[in-house]
Amino acid sequence: MAKRCIFLLGGARSGKSNHAQELAEKLSEKVLFVATAEALDDEMQARINEHKKSRLSSWRTLETPANLGKQIEQQVGDAEVVLIDCLTLLVSNLLGEEIDYEEAEKRVMAEMERLAGCISKLDVTFIIVSNEVGMGLVPENMLGRIYRDMLGKTNQIIAKHATEVYLMVAGIPMKVKEK
Repeated sequence: MAKRCIFLLGGARSGKSNHAQELAEKLSEKVLFVATAEALDDEMQARINEHKKSRLSSWRTLETPANLGKQIEQQVGDAEVVLIDCLTLLVSNLLGEEIDYEEAEKRVMAEMERLAGCISKLDVTFIIVSNEVGMGLVPENMLGRIYRDMLGKTNQIIAKHATEVYLMVAGIPMKVKEK
């Protein structure tokens, strides 16, 4: 069972990733960084490169756009901390251009069940990053609404399994839950 599961939520550029990395650095040198981003264009590749520069060179990196639970179990090795950045892109990867609500929900919920199982199974500390997208406007198109709903459900599942939940606002972690 996970030693701790720390879940960091917030808006874009709220300081989630920086705080997650600072926490991981304090907890252990043995970190498995799980990156869900895919470089589908030059701008995204530049963002990924900047993220890579900010990580400690001693950390191992697992780049995977999906199947996190299975991939983490296979790659965890001697890691004491697993940092997942981020669920926001994971859900986007899972949806692609999917506009069927039931199929999208089935795909995303299956992924979250596998990830929750991994969190329960492994004796490591998890730090998980995700965006909070439920506080904004209702998206104008169906895919946007499906995405918002699926990420909201994903965040609820992870928050339920988390021992600690923080909402990041302007770089400041605000405690929402602690067991």
